[in-house]
Amino acid sequence: MGKIYGLGLGPGDPELMSLKTHRLLTNAKHVAFFRKKGRSGQARKMVDGLLPEGVIEFPMEYPVTTEIPVTDPRYNELLSAFYAEVSVHLRSLAESGEDVVVLCEGDPFFYGSFMHLYTRLNHLVDVEVVPAITGMSGAWTATGAPITWGDDVLTVLMGTLEEKDLVRHMDDTDALVVMKIGRNFDKVVRALKVSGKYDDAWIVQFATMPNQTICKLSEMTEKVTPYFSIIVVHGQGRRP
Repeated sequence: MGKIYGLGLGPGDPELMSLKTHRLLTNAKHVAFFRKKGRSGQARKMVDGLLPEGVIEFPMEYPVTTEIPVTDPRYNELLSAFYAEVSVHLRSLAESGEDVVVLCEGDPFFYGSFMHLYTRLNHLVDVEVVPAITGMSGAWTATGAPITWGDDVLTVLMGTLEEKDLVRHMDDTDALVVMKIGRNFDKVVRALKVSGKYDDAWIVQFATMPNQTICKLSEMTEKVTPYFSIIVVHGQGRRP
């Protein structure tokens, strides 16, 4: 029986990968990765030059990303069928004695697609998850200031939430991270203003990558990058 590895690649900078991740990558025979149809896939880009010659690649192409809203019942139906299909392929490889590395941006267990494979496979074949630095950790470090102090409470929000829920959570926290901004950018900005956190917010795009940008949200003039953008509000709690 082979093993399936959910391999956390970290926030983007290859030097921030763990030694274990690097070892598994450079010795991989089968590599699977998610991507949007017609794209190379960000996770695959992150390992350029690290994969051994002759590696067998298995691109897993999402049937839908932003074409229909997540509230549409078809969204879950399409993704559920997709995850089931690719899980069958990965399971067949493992059952034939092959190890498979599944590339995961950030940490595999932090809002990642790999989780949906894990729940379908971990009771059937041997699955190991290799943790990694999250994208949000790379983002707040890029701002050059600690995200939390003393007793600060940190809240991580998805921009896909309803505006009233965004405001409620923002009101109840000290430090804040907002992910999945994209088409929800205007809604997130309104919620930050209502909660009084807008002037303290930073936006980091492509954290730890060569094209990284950092600025105060209130001073941003360019168009936000839908996928690789994270908003950070630092806590100001107790300190010596």
